[in-house]
Amino acid sequence: MKILYFYQYYATPKGSWGTRVHEFAQEWVKKGHKVQVVTSIYSKSDLVAKKFIEHQKFNGVDVTIINVRIDNKQPILKRVFTFLAYAIFSSWYALTASADIVVASSGPISVGIPGLIARYMRRRKLVFETRDLWPEGAIELGLLKSKWAQKMAYSLEASCYKASSLIVALSVGMRQNIERRFPNAKVIDVTNAANIPLFSTPKGFDGRGKLKKKKYAIYTGNIGPVNNSLWLLEAAKILQNKGRTDLKIVLIGEGQQREFIQNEISQNQLKTIMVWGLMPKEKLVGLVQHAIVSLVPLKGTPVLDTSSPNKFFESLAAGVPVIQNTQGWMKDFLNVHKVGFTLSPNDPEILAEKLIELDSKPELLMEMGIRAKSLAAQEFDKDYLASKMLKAIEQVLQ
Repeated sequence: MKILYFYQYYATPKGSWGTRVHEFAQEWVKKGHKVQVVTSIYSKSDLVAKKFIEHQKFNGVDVTIINVRIDNKQPILKRVFTFLAYAIFSSWYALTASADIVVASSGPISVGIPGLIARYMRRRKLVFETRDLWPEGAIELGLLKSKWAQKMAYSLEASCYKASSLIVALSVGMRQNIERRFPNAKVIDVTNAANIPLFSTPKGFDGRGKLKKKKYAIYTGNIGPVNNSLWLLEAAKILQNKGRTDLKIVLIGEGQQREFIQNEISQNQLKTIMVWGLMPKEKLVGLVQHAIVSLVPLKGTPVLDTSSPNKFFESLAAGVPVIQNTQGWMKDFLNVHKVGFTLSPNDPEILAEKLIELDSKPELLMEMGIRAKSLAAQEFDKDYLASKMLKAIEQVLQ
C-alpha cells in the first residue's frame, strides 16, 4: 500500500517538535508499506532544505519538503499566508503522486485542501487526521476574528469531514466533538504517542550547573498565551516571595512570550524560573526524567480541553507525574490513574503551593512515576498506536 501523507510539521527526534508522523510512518514502512510525507519547514523541526522543493529520506520514509517556513512567532497574517502557500504547492502532489490512500493531518484546516483535491480529482480514499479542532480553536483563542473567514473555515472543515472515509482524532474529547457535530462520520481516536525506549531508558542529567535533580518542574514547548506561560511566571514569583529559591520552574522552548518572561526574570531578579532555548528531543529526555513534575498548562478554553499534547505522553513515559489545567479528558485520565494533578488555570498560588507540597513527598512522586511509566508503555507506545491507525486505514481500502 502507498500512503500519501500531508502534514506541515514533520520532525525527527533530532528536532524539538512532536515526532508522531515520523514514528508512525517508520512503523508502516517496516510492515512493507510505502509512505510519502509532504511537509514544510517548521522552526522547531530539524528539517533543512536548500531547494524550494527537496526530497529526503528518513528511515525508509520519503519526505517531500516544500521550503515554506512556519514559525509561531510570525504575525497571524503571515502564518495564514504560509498555510495557504503550503496548501497550494502540496496540491501538486495530490494531483500527481501515486497513492492508494491519502492522509491529511490538520491543523491548520488548510491542509485539507490537498486532501480534497486527491479525493475528488484523483478518486483517492481520504483519511482526515484531526490534531486540533480547527477552526474552532483559532476562533476561541481570538486568532480568527473575521466572520467571513470563520464561515469559510467552518465550510472547509465540514467538507473535509464529509469527504473522509475515516477521521482520526488525537483525543477522546476531539472524537466526541466531531461525532456530535457530524453524526454520520466514522471517527476513531488515536492519541499522540510516546517513544517508550527513548523516554523510559534512564539518561544522564545535565542541569548546566544550575539545577538539582528533583528540585525543578519542567515545561517544554511553545512559550505563549495558548500555553498559559504567564501562569508559570507568576507561580515562580510566588515561590520566590515564599523564600523557596531552591525550587525552580524551567521552560524549554521558544514563543511569543519568551522575551517578556526573560525581561521579568531580569527586572525582578527571579531565581525560581529559567528559560532555555529549543533543545533536540534526544537531549531533552534526561531533563524530563529528573524533574519533580512535568507541566502541561493551557489557556482555559473549552476547545483546549480536547488537546492531546505530546509532552503529556512523553512525561508519563519518562516516569514523571504531570500537572495540567484543562477540564477535559486529561483531567479524567489523571484522576482515574493517579499519575498527576489538575489545577486551576487562573491561580498561580495553587501551582506554587503544589510544587512545595510535592517537594516534601518524594515517596509519592516515586509511586506515581512508576505507575505513569507502566501506563504509558501499555497505552501510549508509538508502535502500538501506529498499528492501531494502520489497521483502521487498511479497513478503509477493504
